[in-house]
Amino acid sequence: MSNSQTDRESDVLAMVRARLSSEKRLGDRFQADRLELDADGVLVFEAEVDEVAQKKIALETAAATPGVTGIADRVRVKPASRMGDAEIRSHLRIAFGRDPALAGLKIEEVSGGKRDMVAAPADLHGSIDYEVIDGIITLNGFVPGLMTKRYAGVLAWWIPGSRDVINGIAVTSDEADGADKIAEAVDLVIEKNPYLNAAQVKVGVRNRTVRLTGFLPSEEQKRMAENDAWCVFGVDDVVNEIEVGG
Repeated sequence: MSNSQTDRESDVLAMVRARLSSEKRLGDRFQADRLELDADGVLVFEAEVDEVAQKKIALETAAATPGVTGIADRVRVKPASRMGDAEIRSHLRIAFGRDPALAGLKIEEVSGGKRDMVAAPADLHGSIDYEVIDGIITLNGFVPGLMTKRYAGVLAWWIPGSRDVINGIAVTSDEADGADKIAEAVDLVIEKNPYLNAAQVKVGVRNRTVRLTGFLPSEEQKRMAENDAWCVFGVDDVVNEIEVGG
């Protein structure tokens, strides 16, 4: 590698670090465990963060740095509860196998190269398979709409031991994505959260930024609603203007 190439990569990495350290939403404790840039400008980004929001903000911040052409995402979220892969699979089996929003989908569990059937409806509209390795949940399969893909991803994020969700589910319809589709998914997720009163939360989306307004009784529920929005596939930012009071 030439000195000029090395210098260029060093300059880009220094800029990435500076941008990450100046991003207040990442918090004072944020620190990347590994930042490496290859000759094509692909950044290997490894870190552990407290919330999905921090993961997305960190990746967006790094990706927007001049000289970075792509991200090898190894940013993981600290799980709410430390779980082994078998326990996470058990939670997924229940969440995916029993949720009426996923009715009509064949659900399969992949482990050690083997496939176990979780749900096999007679009237089949699609399929989802999930695999868990070191707390990282990978989803594949095909579903008829973006709403289902997004909701399945959030269900996976809701598993307490989840460290990351890789949502590779394909959508078979040709529906165009957009702000209205994201808003519908966020509405559904908040409605499905048993700890929130969806009627008290209003969702607006512009581009890929979600704006939450309304009224909830506690700061904990306000944070919960925001975290639910961040977990939705395709959401790049969340503005939380929910008011809190007794």
